[in-house]
Amino acid sequence: MDILALVDKIEEIIEEGRTLPLSTKRIIDPEKIYEIIDEIRATFPDELKQARWIVKERQEMLEEAEKEANRILEEARERAAAIASEQEIVKLAEQQAAEILDAARAKEREIRLGAEDYADEMLANLEVNLGKLLTAVQRGRDRLQGKVGQRG
Repeated sequence: MDILALVDKIEEIIEEGRTLPLSTKRIIDPEKIYEIIDEIRATFPDELKQARWIVKERQEMLEEAEKEANRILEEARERAAAIASEQEIVKLAEQQAAEILDAARAKEREIRLGAEDYADEMLANLEVNLGKLLTAVQRGRDRLQGKVGQRG
């Protein structure tokens, strides 16, 4: 079960609690809340693993883009060296090498930016979900602490 569903479950337990007479305070079973909190704690590592995986994938994409750029550069150098015998051909080779280099740099940049955008989007989603979870847990704790303070 995902974290947000577990938070919803906590809210349901709180809403289902009996209301104290002449009060807006509710009586809830703390054991049910603790069980769900344990499930939330068990779920965290999965989401952290997912975030690490995203970062790793991003790094692999960047490394692959760099390898591809280096391969293209090497290919351009080899092509330029092979046809460097005459002035006109040398100029043409240099022009083609520059174009290939520019294309490789543009492709590497495109791949890198895409990977960074993807990783940033996934991490932003994770950050939002964790923020919602933290808010819901704090709200639940605040409600519990408010009830415990009233009983004693």
